[in-house]
Amino acid sequence: MKITDLITWFEKWANPAWCESWDNCGWQVEPGILDQEARILVCLTPTLAVMQEAIALHANLIFAHHPLIFHPPKSFRIGEALTEMVRLSFAHNIGIYTAHTNFDQVADGTADVLAQLLELQQVSPIIPTQAGFGYGRVGMLTSTLTLQALLDYIQTQLNPTHLIFSPTADLKQQISRVAVLGGSGAGFISAVAKTNAQVYLTSDCKFHQFQESRDLGLVLIDAGHYATERPACQRLVQKMQALNLNWVQLSQKDEDFRQFYPNTVSS
Repeated sequence: MKITDLITWFEKWANPAWCESWDNCGWQVEPGILDQEARILVCLTPTLAVMQEAIALHANLIFAHHPLIFHPPKSFRIGEALTEMVRLSFAHNIGIYTAHTNFDQVADGTADVLAQLLELQQVSPIIPTQAGFGYGRVGMLTSTLTLQALLDYIQTQLNPTHLIFSPTADLKQQISRVAVLGGSGAGFISAVAKTNAQVYLTSDCKFHQFQESRDLGLVLIDAGHYATERPACQRLVQKMQALNLNWVQLSQKDEDFRQFYPNTVSS
């Protein structure tokens, strides 16, 4: 399949016109590769490490969730990561394409995959946008779990570096209704509370947002940006593999950008 045909297939599923006004979906760098047979490296974030991986693997397209360019750059200077990414893209004929807030909304997008990993039933968007689509998902667990059991299950399914949750939460509380949103979902807390969810799984939450959730009677769980969005990248690879592409692979150089110091230091 040629790259142009792959992009046409994807944009019928997750139209870049659906992205938010502040966002940048679609082509970030297109160095004249549309008629080439697709060799795709899928990643969460396009970084120099991912670019070097793409070069080593002879990929011709980096398909990323996070945009390479959020705001129009005012200059390109040697020593800057963005400059080097663009230079290497043209030097090695590797395109960079981004699916961000359009991918967040659709079936098998970031939120939908999280809901599937938790096996949520009777699922609907937290914030509806397109018909049947929207930001986040809320639904019912297949069987009621204690909060402790749900935390353990999230740890098993997502393997986050660190799980943060509301400190006043009762670990024996019975949980049946859960909301999820991959990535930075703290701005949706008030909308989640209106869905009657008992728990909200997302990431990038601040001190006062845990307070806000507590005051709304909502258990907030922060599993980290990487852990909540990386599974959707894996799903995207699986969907592309079903197209019988020449080559597609999930990046092994994606980075979390965060590490947590151990709670205890060995003597």
